Amino acid sequence: MIKMLFKGNLRWTLIFWMFLISSIAYLDRVNISIAGSEIQKDYGLTNVQLGYVFSAFVIGYALFQAPSGRLADRFGPRLIITLGVIWWGLFTTLSTVVPAGLGLSIAILILVRFLLGVGEAVVYPASNRLVATWIPSIERGVANGFIFAGVGAGAGVTPPLITFILFTWGWRWSFYICALIGLVAGAGWFFLARDNPKDHPWITKKELNHIESGLPVSSAKQSGDQALSWGAILSNRSMIFVSLSYFSYGYIAYIFFTWFFIYLSRVRGLDLKSSAFYSMLPFLAMASCSPLGGWIADILTRRIGRRAGRCGVAVFGIALSAVFLALATQVESARLASIVLAGGAGALYLSQSAYWAVTADIAGRSAGTASGLMNMFGQIGGALTATVTPMIAERFGWTASFLVAAALAALGSVAWLFVDPDEPIAQ
Repeated sequence: MIKMLFKGNLRWTLIFWMFLISSIAYLDRVNISIAGSEIQKDYGLTNVQLGYVFSAFVIGYALFQAPSGRLADRFGPRLIITLGVIWWGLFTTLSTVVPAGLGLSIAILILVRFLLGVGEAVVYPASNRLVATWIPSIERGVANGFIFAGVGAGAGVTPPLITFILFTWGWRWSFYICALIGLVAGAGWFFLARDNPKDHPWITKKELNHIESGLPVSSAKQSGDQALSWGAILSNRSMIFVSLSYFSYGYIAYIFFTWFFIYLSRVRGLDLKSSAFYSMLPFLAMASCSPLGGWIADILTRRIGRRAGRCGVAVFGIALSAVFLALATQVESARLASIVLAGGAGALYLSQSAYWAVTADIAGRSAGTASGLMNMFGQIGGALTATVTPMIAERFGWTASFLVAAALAALGSVAWLFVDPDEPIAQ
């Protein structure tokens, strides 16, 4: 019965499940920004100290991107994602039991959040390894778009959900519930997933032929456990520029994941419930624009080529995001500014699938390693956001913080002009 439900669409079932895991991953990481004020009260943290806690997660997440990608390439996304979900469920729970009042409390909290980041680092490099094996090249924009729609979906439901739990049972229960949801999704993933289409008992011959015939040259030439060397990946021009662009991308995205809720409530003066509502808007825009950008990219790829479909959409999306971020600084109304900034988040996510589709195309069976390296740069940008944004705001004002993000978006757009999605990485 279950087999019949997925007949002919097994690859999209796995993509949907990765969407769920992606949503839960961002639920687990964004919950601390909503609970941030309560955590500050319990532990007596300043904004800058809370920024260190935010950054600890991102540093752990960034440092283990490339190793996680290599593990996914070596052992397969099925096992690595399952272990990652168990790991982050454990450390999400441990975040609640750090004792307050000790001299080392903040250090312990930082360490726990760092280790949570280590566990979550497996998600997207492993998912890109899955895409490289299961998804034909001309469908990768949509596939990655749906996976990363989970970012917006998870982060979007976080403000009202965590606010409700916080008011009802306290901030610690929000962490317990997030951990439990993740463990359930991880069990479902282990049951459904396989590393290669031909190894899945539910795959049909028609779907298997469709997948294998649509794999790009870089995937078709590789076999077994053959992997590209670190040197080949690190020295590739497209990898260098796509990684630099993703640094800009990460810096901008993490403003919404860390400081946006606090910005609306403390700087723009919205009450807690209004802040929870308006802070959903960027994430809803992300969830909508991520698959939309992938869909547009796949259409352009089929009709014109990868250069237009991947690079063209990325250049446009990130440049448009820069415009929205700059415009938002000139808007006096808090609610209107929230809408404009949501436009910036949505424009940014039009380009999301391009990054991951390109790394899957040019790296093939080493897609986990390549995308992990790229994502490491993005997370370094995110780590800088968590600490640099409040520092810029304290010295120059929040307008300056958003203008810095807009300038980085413009640079990230230009970097895509030097990416060649049609040239596989040479060993």
